Amino acid sequence: MAEGYRIIGAEMSPYSVKIRSYFRYKAIPHRWILRNGASQAEFEKLTKLFIEALNVDEVVGQLLASEGFKSVEELAMVDEKEIAGIEGFDEETAGELQNRAREFLAAQEAELDSKRKELGVEEALKDIPGITTAMLVKLGENDVKTVEELAGCATDDLFGWSERKDGETTRYPGILDGFDLSRDEAETLIMQARVKAGWVKEEDLARPAAAEEEA
Repeated sequence: MAEGYRIIGAEMSPYSVKIRSYFRYKAIPHRWILRNGASQAEFEKLTKLFIEALNVDEVVGQLLASEGFKSVEELAMVDEKEIAGIEGFDEETAGELQNRAREFLAAQEAELDSKRKELGVEEALKDIPGITTAMLVKLGENDVKTVEELAGCATDDLFGWSERKDGETTRYPGILDGFDLSRDEAETLIMQARVKAGWVKEEDLARPAAAEEEA
């Protein structure tokens, strides 16, 4: 994925020392970059994710994390050649890893959809552009279960808001906090729900955008 190989590690980490030893044993060209506390935690988190999701050993999990993969979704979607290009991997290994990634995601999606149904979140909400099953579960857990209920939300309800008092700013999380959703994207979800509910028309959404472009 990146040019060359970088091992971002710490001397006290058994994970990164093991992968460095593997690279040395295989005579794979690499650069050792000392990891700080924050990046160490992130690296170990990703390694653990790949180990558990793909049922692979620590070395494979380390290699995937070292190559810059940040999620199982990314691994499932990337061109197979990028995985096969990792030292020690081949096309068969890459294909197997992608199959496992896709199976994991399919099982995860089925579990989330089952949870959605248990919560009573209506099927029609799945048609809102940009919404995911994981979001639907979170909405259901917060008693937003119909198109009309989502349409009635304020942007702050989904995105959250901040208040400043006595010189300090307090952040209040919204329902979809943690989904890497921007405020504009949260507002778009609500407006799309209003279109589906028949409260506004699609062309009404385009008018403000056109006015902004002209301004």
